[in-house]
Amino acid sequence: MNIITQAPEVAGPALQAGKIDAHADFVPFAELFPYRGFARKIYDGVQSATPTFHGSLVNAEFARKYPEVVVAFLRAAIEADRLMASDPEKYSELIEKHTGIEAPVSYLFHGPLGLQTRDFTWKPEYRQALKTSIDTLHLMRRIDVTPDPATFIDDQYIRAAFKQSGLNYDARLKNYDKLPLKASDAVTGKPITDTRRLAGLWVAGEPKVRHYATIANAVQDLRKLEQAGKAVRAVYVHDLIHGIKLLGPQAWFARDAQGEVSAFLQKDAAAAYASTNKGQLLDFAALKGQGAVR
Repeated sequence: MNIITQAPEVAGPALQAGKIDAHADFVPFAELFPYRGFARKIYDGVQSATPTFHGSLVNAEFARKYPEVVVAFLRAAIEADRLMASDPEKYSELIEKHTGIEAPVSYLFHGPLGLQTRDFTWKPEYRQALKTSIDTLHLMRRIDVTPDPATFIDDQYIRAAFKQSGLNYDARLKNYDKLPLKASDAVTGKPITDTRRLAGLWVAGEPKVRHYATIANAVQDLRKLEQAGKAVRAVYVHDLIHGIKLLGPQAWFARDAQGEVSAFLQKDAAAAYASTNKGQLLDFAALKGQGAVR
């Protein structure tokens, strides 16, 4: 095995050309490449039980000299979060317009129960994750020193931004919830209360994603839509074990003895669940009616 450093912009074409076997990357590429049809996601960071986060860096001297600029920037980020939460489909379309990242991929991250929370608070786990990153880089001999994160993590600016935005920083610091889903099943019309087997369809030409309490209901609607000649931009399901949102065509499924369908990121997890529950292992094509797969 030969491991090299390669930017996602380079790795994409390399994967397509068969020049590399796999690529480890950051958002949105692990979902973007499969969505575009030339890769399959086989591992998600959630499986490592190690948190990851995104943030902004500012020169310490600049921050001390112009704190109002830093706080204003963070307030703008908080407002962007509010807008995204209010209408994730609309702003996913806007992201596509300006970045070229397809809206269904952005929605995978920023929609209800998505892959990202857009959390701005410095949770203890994030502080530890940063320390682990520093220790790892030192172990790999990429850096010569191991600075203490406490010496350069400064949350006074984000706290000020929260306060000026009328928000409670300490309350959000204790909150680990994803953006909640408030929707009814598109087939039954009943409110969705159990999201373990949640599914969604983004139909071309429709401004909002359709939600379903079960994968079976989503597949039922998908068949009808395709028979009517309508295009579906994306199919979403949720991994039963980790709760992460997945692209349906890239997932594995298990139908148990009672006919209930569950989704999984990895084939071996789906196979194990199917075996335990006396069911069938299915890929996406089989789920739509072609039978079980080995």
